[in-house]
Amino acid sequence: MSEGQDRLTGARGLVGLPEPTIYDRSRPGRRGVRPPRPDVPVRPLEALAEGAPLRKDPPLLPEVSEHQVVRHYTRLSQLNYAVDTGFYPLGSCTMKYNPRINEEMAGLPGFAHLHPAVPEEAAQGALQLMWELEQYLAEIAGMARVSLQPAAGAQGELCGMLIIRAYHESRGERRRKVLVPDSAHGTNPATAAMIGFDVVEVASDARGGVDLDDLSRHLDGDVAALMLTNPNTLGLFDENIVEIAKRVHAVGGLLYYDGANANAIMGVSRPGDMGFDVVHFNLHKTFSTPHGMGGPGSGPVGVKEALVPFLPVPLVERKGDRFTLDYDRPQSIGRLRSSYGNFGVLVRAYTYIRALGAEGLRRVSEDAVLNANYLLHLLREDFAVPFDRLCMHEFVVSATPVKQRTGVRALDIAKRLLDYGYHSPTVYFPLIVDEAMMIEPTETETKETLDDFARALKAIVAEAEENPETLRQAPTRTPVRRLDEAGAARRPVVRIDRP
Repeated sequence: MSEGQDRLTGARGLVGLPEPTIYDRSRPGRRGVRPPRPDVPVRPLEALAEGAPLRKDPPLLPEVSEHQVVRHYTRLSQLNYAVDTGFYPLGSCTMKYNPRINEEMAGLPGFAHLHPAVPEEAAQGALQLMWELEQYLAEIAGMARVSLQPAAGAQGELCGMLIIRAYHESRGERRRKVLVPDSAHGTNPATAAMIGFDVVEVASDARGGVDLDDLSRHLDGDVAALMLTNPNTLGLFDENIVEIAKRVHAVGGLLYYDGANANAIMGVSRPGDMGFDVVHFNLHKTFSTPHGMGGPGSGPVGVKEALVPFLPVPLVERKGDRFTLDYDRPQSIGRLRSSYGNFGVLVRAYTYIRALGAEGLRRVSEDAVLNANYLLHLLREDFAVPFDRLCMHEFVVSATPVKQRTGVRALDIAKRLLDYGYHSPTVYFPLIVDEAMMIEPTETETKETLDDFARALKAIVAEAEENPETLRQAPTRTPVRRLDEAGAARRPVVRIDRP
């Protein structure tokens, strides 16, 4: 396309061409809405806002027609990769399929328009939903009670660790250490350190689980908790989880379950039965809510009976056929969030659980595990498999052999996938795997989609052998080419100056 041709009106109807900013479309005097003249006396702004600081210059707003605005933002939406347009090998961690019925239920006027300050008597339906959702989550996790308040997984971790600290302090103990495996999500050590605990890393063994010998070396009366994801970030279920729980409990420590990977076990096994004392769920991951690019989320926390007094306030209580909010909990860690959590996400999770039932939830986990193992089987000849055993909902392969032969890195492969029409998987995590590529296909993808994705990766590996520069220049078919990611993070351009 010749210079300037991409700016022609007709060319903008083609997806994949550059989209200028809304300010580039701006022309002086152009407007989208012309409100009617006021039918009351007009007073100067200075008189209406007497004493208030008023700006001297008009704000930098684009001057465009309504039609230009609609086309511009529609085009931007078309440039955005979404689970509705393509396969996400990032799985539940970032975006799995969210049934549309969940959206319809969350949008019901009785839920969507409910004011957080409405009296309890006028919110009985919402309170009943919250109470029933708590019962479902407690059953799924094997916990005694659940708080729905935390607004996301990270805040769920904060809530859980505050509960653990409060529990130990109630027993007159000031334990300092929190153990975290070297394969853990980064939020685990960050959360523990944020609360003031000393973080101690525990090594993984040759099968990708917690190294029992290294764990025992760190266990003493100063251990407050072990934070564990099971299955872990390698997509592997820890075969020694019962023994791990036994050893941690033997020194008076508690076991914290990071529920980020619960998509692999719901309906099949329960953290409470494994020995975990505290669990957080990511409702937006496991129980479906669109959450790409940061929200909204929900991170309910469940606890065993001994920890119930420390849950955040309020908790929903049932008295006969009425539902109330209980604030009278003197040992509570307090309120974590305004209102009662991200209620819209709670409605979606409630709908998801009710629609699938116990059998359906188990089927979700089984299909997620089946899809991951099938895809791993297709790719094992092209990449190294550092912990080669049956995986759960996700798996981690290494691009080290490709790098050694061609110089192409996991990052280059991920960028080239964009040219093939796929979102990239997570790369370089977990940190214990060199040139790591973490792939999670989720339960709803078809065999054909998994076959196509595997073919794309195989084609990319072949390209790396024949012409590695192709991958180093990727992506080439996206509206924006490869970015200086370090520069974008350290020198972000977040303001557009007036032309």
